[in-house]
Amino acid sequence: MAIRITERIVPLSEATKFVPPVRNGRRIHVSTLYRWADRGVQGVVLETCKVGGTRCTSVEAIERFIEALSKATPPSLPQKPNADSVEEQLARLGI
Repeated sequence: MAIRITERIVPLSEATKFVPPVRNGRRIHVSTLYRWADRGVQGVVLETCKVGGTRCTSVEAIERFIEALSKATPPSLPQKPNADSVEEQLARLGI
C-alpha cells in the first residue's frame, strides 16, 4: 500500500515520536526508521515517500508497519531431535 495525501505525512526525523518507546522508555533512533524503510523487518518494509529532498512516512504507515509485524510469523526454530530419531540416524550411518 502506498502513502496517501490524506494521511498525516511526517519526516522520518519526526516520525520517531509516533513509534512506541522500546528500551528503557527511550525513543528509537531515526536510523532505525531508515533501516526499516530500506531493508524492512521479517519481510515487512516501512512505506516512505520523498517530499522535496526529505524522506517522509506517515503516521498511518507506521501503524500499518507495526500491525504487519505483529501478524508476521517468526522464522521457525529447528526442532530438537528426539532420542528415537538420533538412534535411527546413527543406525543408518552404521554407527
